[in-house]
Amino acid sequence: MGGPDLAGGGRGDAAAPERLRALLVELNDLKRIRSAGRRGSIAERLFAQGWGALAAGAAAAAVTERVTATALAAARLGDLDAAFLAAAGLSTAEAGAVLERGFDEVTAEVDPALRARLRAALTAPEPLPAGHLPGFVDLLAAQPRAGVTCPGRPRILLEPPENHAEHCLMVAVYGVVLSPFYGADPATVFVAALAHHLHNAMMPDAGFTGEVLLGAHLDPVIARTAARALDELEPALRRRVESARRLLPDDGTAEGRAFHAADVIDRVLQIAQHLRAASLTMGTVLGEMALVHDGPVKGFHDRVLADMRLP
Repeated sequence: MGGPDLAGGGRGDAAAPERLRALLVELNDLKRIRSAGRRGSIAERLFAQGWGALAAGAAAAAVTERVTATALAAARLGDLDAAFLAAAGLSTAEAGAVLERGFDEVTAEVDPALRARLRAALTAPEPLPAGHLPGFVDLLAAQPRAGVTCPGRPRILLEPPENHAEHCLMVAVYGVVLSPFYGADPATVFVAALAHHLHNAMMPDAGFTGEVLLGAHLDPVIARTAARALDELEPALRRRVESARRLLPDDGTAEGRAFHAADVIDRVLQIAQHLRAASLTMGTVLGEMALVHDGPVKGFHDRVLADMRLP
């Protein structure tokens, strides 16, 4: 697998590329963006698209690049995606230009070679194939994450919870974006991340607390439930997934470091977004975010709010 096996990451002693922080924070909201007529969040749907394409026999690299590129464009565009733009009457070229603008707004800090491949994949004329979805895809989308747990303490539940499909997709996309820093193969990281919670298709998530309380039963239970999910895959795809999952236990490879960096970043950012929302101020909303934005009636809006003593 992968490129240079560097102890601390891909750049000197740094363990992660801070320049990508803002992008990863913004991408995390794909777990919370939903639209009428579409089931689940963008992240949940991209998780299903990735597995459907793999099940149909698409090359892992092609799936990795298309799904990641789509996620990056959606960071700003949300569900103004290729399907919607076509349905709204834009030509292929017009829709492609919109998608590229969204992609370009957020990807300035992405490794240039990776960025070029992803941008080309974003508007590639051939759609990803859509094969029969393994049953574990819907089960992972229905399986909530545990929240914050610590052995010996009551859990902290943050509503609404993310689900395991959303978490796996986000770790996969993060892993691809982080891969150049670690010298890792993006497709291997992507497939491993999509598949790293296969056991939770059947196993409810009780978090770290549940793992500790299971004790010696933990590893056998995870192995049995993951095997049942793997049994749903055709032999060639199963071998590809099992090969990628070998990086999961540790950070001893470039791919392992890219995956584990992506995993811990997503776990922390999921909680951070709850804290960010709870600490939001009207100064930010009305000032930085311009909730009452420029337009022909802004002056009237401002007077209304002043007279109503709002905020």
